[in-house]
Amino acid sequence: MKRLFSILAITGISAFATVSATATTIATTFQEVPTEELSFTQQVKERFIEGGPFFMGIVLLCLILGLAIAIERIIYLNLATTNTKKLTQNVEDALQSGGVDAAKEVCRNTKGPVASIFYQGLDRADENLEAAEKAVVAYGGVQMGQLEKNVSWISLFIALAPMLGFMGTVLGMIDAFDKIEAAGDMNPSLVAGGIKVALLTTVFGLIVAIILQIFYNYIISKIDSIVNDMEDSSITLMDLLVRHKK
Repeated sequence: MKRLFSILAITGISAFATVSATATTIATTFQEVPTEELSFTQQVKERFIEGGPFFMGIVLLCLILGLAIAIERIIYLNLATTNTKKLTQNVEDALQSGGVDAAKEVCRNTKGPVASIFYQGLDRADENLEAAEKAVVAYGGVQMGQLEKNVSWISLFIALAPMLGFMGTVLGMIDAFDKIEAAGDMNPSLVAGGIKVALLTTVFGLIVAIILQIFYNYIISKIDSIVNDMEDSSITLMDLLVRHKK
């Protein structure tokens, strides 16, 4: 994760620098092409350049980093998803046929936080049920922390992107009023460009926030689903251990 985060961070910074360095050239190129002939992608690029490389570049960086974390979390959570019913049945069969050691071997060969919690509970089963329950609860908290790792960064970028857009809008409006003050005349054409640029930063900031919000909600729902499985499976494990002790 750290390597992926570092690579994407460097890529985002490089992209921001490139946008800043080539803004004038790209803007000139788009001016030579009639608006009606531009594709959707070209129109987005044109609007992006018109919004100004500084704030637009930072908003783009928020999108790149936010998507990097979101994709990493989605991959991790999908790998952490376990068929709990099948695992529970396998553990129960192993307890009946080979005892605790056989059940631990089943958990050791199964990926995911549920299997890890099962293993910790079974590892303390030889002591007493209370020790096993404490191990399950404690390790469940550890696994939950792993599931929620770096998710707060996504929420940060969701909040940061529109705020940066609003800041760009405010600065653009200030620049527009400065032009009015300098000219001493309320000429619409004098301030229309500045106001348009100001509003573009807000639009792109909101777009980034919407995209990341969708990923964030999916990740949160996935975490909730896995946590519910962990809690249900922990109760089931304790029931299995109680029956095994009899």
